[in-house]
This record gives sequence, C-alpha cells and structure tokens, in this order.
Amino acid sequence: MALLAGLAGCGAEPPPPLPAITVDSDRIAVAGVSSGAIMAGQVHFAWSDRLRGAALLAGPPYGCAGGSLETALGPCMEAKPYLPDPKRLAARVRERAAAGQLAPLSGLAGDVVYVLHGRDDATVAPALAASVAGVYEALSGEAGGLRVETDTDRAFPHLLPTRDRGVDCTLGGEPWLGRCGFDAAGTMMAKLFGEPEAEAAADAAGELRRFDQAAFTPADADPVMADAGYLYLPPDCAAGATCGVLVAFHGCQQNADKVGEAFVRDAGFNRWADVHRVAVLYPQVRSSYLPLNPKACWDWWGYTGEAYDTRDGAQLRWLAAALSALGVAMP
Repeated sequence: MALLAGLAGCGAEPPPPLPAITVDSDRIAVAGVSSGAIMAGQVHFAWSDRLRGAALLAGPPYGCAGGSLETALGPCMEAKPYLPDPKRLAARVRERAAAGQLAPLSGLAGDVVYVLHGRDDATVAPALAASVAGVYEALSGEAGGLRVETDTDRAFPHLLPTRDRGVDCTLGGEPWLGRCGFDAAGTMMAKLFGEPEAEAAADAAGELRRFDQAAFTPADADPVMADAGYLYLPPDCAAGATCGVLVAFHGCQQNADKVGEAFVRDAGFNRWADVHRVAVLYPQVRSSYLPLNPKACWDWWGYTGEAYDTRDGAQLRWLAAALSALGVAMP
C-alpha cells in the first residue's frame, strides 16, 4: 500500500524533464525482456553505429512479424508452424541498411550480442533463440569482430531471472522477475560492458528518477508511450562523472502502470550500474486498445505504423530524441 501511495503522489504532478549527463559514447548498449528483447534488437539494428551491443532475453528475432499480428503470435512466439528463417530475415536487414532505414552493417563490427532464453519458457519458444542469434550470425561476414553468444541451457520460465527478487522461479508470473539464483542482469552487463572490477552491493546506491516521456513524442506519430519513464543514475553519474548508458526495455505487462516499480528497481541492472558506472534508461510503453496493444508490449508487429522496426518508426524516433536529450550523440 505504501508503494501504491507513493506512486499516486508522484502522479499528481507532471514528471520532471530528463536530465543531461556526461556520456561515454563508446559505452552505450541495449537490453530487453520478451517484447523488450525484440525492441532492443530493433534499436540495435537501427543505431548499431551508436551502440556497442545488445542483450536479448526471451524474444523473437528481428523482423519476424513482418507487420502481421497473426505471424507475431504464431511462428514468432510458438515457432509453429515453422521456425523463422534467420537467413531470410538477415537479407531484409541488408536491404534496409542499404536503403538507410537501418544503420550500415559496418556499425555491427566489434559489437557483442548476448542471447539468453530459459529452457522452461512456455510463452516464447526457446527454439527461437537460434533464430535470434542466426540473424546476427548471417551478417557477421559484413561486420568484422561481431561476437554472438547464445545461452539456452538454464532452467527458468518466461521471466527475468534474479538472484533473490521476484516470484518463485519455478512458478513464474507477475512481475516476471524470478528468484532463480541467477543474476541475469549482472551477466548481461558483464557481456556488454566487460567483467566488473568489483562485486555489486546488495542494493543500488544511486537515484531512480521519473522523467517526462511526452517531451520526445514525434509531431507526426503516436509512439504509445506512458507519461513517465525512469532513469537510474549511479552516484558517480549523478555527480557529473562520464558514464555509459544502458537502455533496458521491459516486457509485455511489465510496465510501471502494471507492476509498479518492480522492473525498474528489482531487475538487478541498477546494482551493477553502480559498478560499471552506467546510467540506466527505463522507457515505458502504455497499454492501448486503439491502437491494439492492451498488454503494453513494445511495437514489434506494426501497431504504430509500417516503419515500426526501422529508424523511421515512432518508438525508435522517440528513443533517439530521448537519448539525445540525455547526452548521447544521435544522427
């Protein structure tokens, strides 16, 4: 009840603007869970010339839905009646990169891609991890030094595993964080930013701030974003030190309007952000019936428009504007 009261009190006044920080342009990455994983992949392909990598947990491969909700719910989640073909999807990436709708493939050079999927996932088929990684692997010849790692041998359901936060790992469910004895966020950040020099503390020491998301809405499109997003600033970053940036995308029904601050506080990224000296941006989608997105998923099938998974997509343009305001040099 205290948490709900706190959220209600915060919602009584407009959220503050997103603060600018001093950004290390060589340490910017994305991570996501479920629909947030494919969103992170879409952002990575769109802006790989600005990012160092992506950590993708339990999501479908880039471009899988092809603008069709039916395809999204079938092959892209169940791997039925067929497993998405990564070579075909990679060919689409090449076409879009050549047309300037995505970053040049050279932007992937030297990047790290970590694909994590629990073998007990009954929502998004674990077999899809091979397709997610396969898209990148099919492009590796055009992106020297691209490193793709697949991690699919761990026993957990459709959630983000934590060391000790969330629900019983074997049961799963809301808020889709599970006490699995595996610190997935810490592993993701180690893959993206390098092995840490120290162990993370039990609790984050920095500041979790709300910010106004409406300020970055494109004039000609609705990205279906919530009024407020979150930014976590480690103490060093809040004090003005040069810091990296991780954009962490929640999954469906994992937005703050649905689960409160569970994802933005308890996923584990903030503890490790203190160690890696990385600010964490937590953008938030809102649920909607027009367009149809009642579970507040990120757009990976086209509810914001045909260009949803390119640089011209409403949510990708929103993110580019937000990152620019934060201090990331975006084209």
